[in-house]
Amino acid sequence: MTFPSGPTPPGNPTAAPRRRTPTQSPTGEGTTSRPPAAALPAPGGPPVPSQPPPPLPRRPSSPPRPAGPWTRSPAPPPSDAAPPMPQPSDAVPPAPQPSDAVPPAPRRSPEAASSESSGAGGLRKRGHDPRRTAHPVEAEPSDARPSTRLDRPAQVAYVGSGPPTYDAEPTALPSADPEDLGDLVADTVLDGARYGACTLRAASLRGDSARYRGEPRRDALLTVRFGVGEQALVLVAMATGARATPGAHRAAAEACRWIGRAVGLSHVRLVEDIRAARRGDLKSGLHRLTDRSLGKLRAGAAEQGLDPEEYTAHLRCLLLPADPRCRTRVFFGVGAGGLFRLRDGEWQDIEPRVSDTAGAPVVGFGSLPHETPDGDRLTMDLGITTPPSPYEPAPAPPREPFRFRASVAREGDVLLLCTGGLAEPLRGEAPLAEHLAARWGADEPPGLAAFLADAQVRVKGYADDRTAAAVWEA
Repeated sequence: MTFPSGPTPPGNPTAAPRRRTPTQSPTGEGTTSRPPAAALPAPGGPPVPSQPPPPLPRRPSSPPRPAGPWTRSPAPPPSDAAPPMPQPSDAVPPAPQPSDAVPPAPRRSPEAASSESSGAGGLRKRGHDPRRTAHPVEAEPSDARPSTRLDRPAQVAYVGSGPPTYDAEPTALPSADPEDLGDLVADTVLDGARYGACTLRAASLRGDSARYRGEPRRDALLTVRFGVGEQALVLVAMATGARATPGAHRAAAEACRWIGRAVGLSHVRLVEDIRAARRGDLKSGLHRLTDRSLGKLRAGAAEQGLDPEEYTAHLRCLLLPADPRCRTRVFFGVGAGGLFRLRDGEWQDIEPRVSDTAGAPVVGFGSLPHETPDGDRLTMDLGITTPPSPYEPAPAPPREPFRFRASVAREGDVLLLCTGGLAEPLRGEAPLAEHLAARWGADEPPGLAAFLADAQVRVKGYADDRTAAAVWEA
C-alpha cells in the first residue's frame, strides 16, 4: 500500500520535497536510523514517493511453527506499487526455521481450491519435503476402485413409510432392587470373534417398547468358546422369555447358562461328531441336552412357586467348530425365531419346519445315511429321548418341537440366527431384507459398531427385543 506525498507549497511548485532528518519518523513519534548509502536514490533520478519504512521485526521468543495446510500464503503486491524500503542495517534478522519444518504450501487459485475440496478426481497437493525425495508418494489414480468397506450403502435409522412410534434411543431404565443388583440386565450387549474360516458378530438390544416403558430386556445372549486350538467349539446361545411375565429375563438368562454348561461338558464329543458328520448322533445328543436344560428351568420355576408354563424361554443355539477345514454349521433349538442364509446377494429362509425337523443333509466329512441300523430315525422323527442312565428319569419334553439343522457353508455365505424380534420384520418387510443384504453382502464383515447399527434398523410396527448372531464365511 502506498502513501501519497504531502501537498507542494504554493510558492515553489517545482521544488523537491523536503527531506526529513534521519532521527525523525514520518509521524514524529519515533526515531529511525539512516538507511545504507547503497539504498539511497541516485542524484537526478525520479523522486522517491513518501512512504513509511516497515516496522522493525521482533525477535521471536520461540521457533516459528511450521506452516500447515490451513496457512495462507501472503498475497503478492500489485504491479504499480512502489518497491518497499530496505530494512535498516541494525534490524534483527528473522530466526531461521527448524530443519524439520514443512514450508508453506504454494498459493492455489480459487478454481484449483474448489476442485480439490470437491474431490472430483483431483490429486492432493503436498509441499516439497527434502526428506521425502527418496520415497515419493504416488498419487492414487482417479478411477481407482474404493475399498469394499466403502461399497456398502449408508446406514439408516429406519426403513418403511415412516419412523416408528417410539424414540430411537432408550428412555427409561428398569426398576432395580438394591438387594439384588446382580439381576440387572444391560440395554445392549455386543460381542464378536474370529475362528477358523468364519467371523462372528453378535448383538442383543432392548426393543423400543421396553425402552419406553422401562422394562428389562427379555432376550439373553451367550457367546462362549470351549477348548483350544482346532479342538475348540464356539457356542452362540440366545433365549427369549415369555411376554408380559415377571422374571422373563431371568428365565432367558438361565436357559442360556444351562445349555452352555451342558454343551461345555460335552464339547469334545460334539467336535468329533461334527467333524465326522454324524448327523444322527448330533441330533439325538443335542435334543437330549436341550431337554435336560429346559427341564432344569422348569424345576427351578417349581421351587420358586412359579408357573412352569410362564417361567420358560425360546432357546436357539449355533455350534461353530474352530477347525478351518470343517465347514459344518449346526443349529438346534426350541421356539420361535429365524435362521437365514445370505448367498449370492439373496436371503434364504432355512428355518427347519416343524414337520421336517431333521434339516438338510450334511455333505462331506463322512456323512452317515439318514437312517442308521440303531433306529436313529425313530428317535429323530418321534422326538423320544433316551435317559442318560437307568437311574435318572428322562426330563419332560419341551412344549415346543425341537428344531435341528446341519449344513455345510460355502465361501461368501452369511449365516444369520436371530430371535423373533428380528426374524418377523425380516420376513415381513422387504426393505429391511434388501438393506441388510446390501450392508452385509460385502467381502469384508462389518465391525462391531457397524453390525450393531445394522441390527437395530427399525421398522414401524415391530418393537420387540432383537438378538442376532451373523457368521461370515471367508
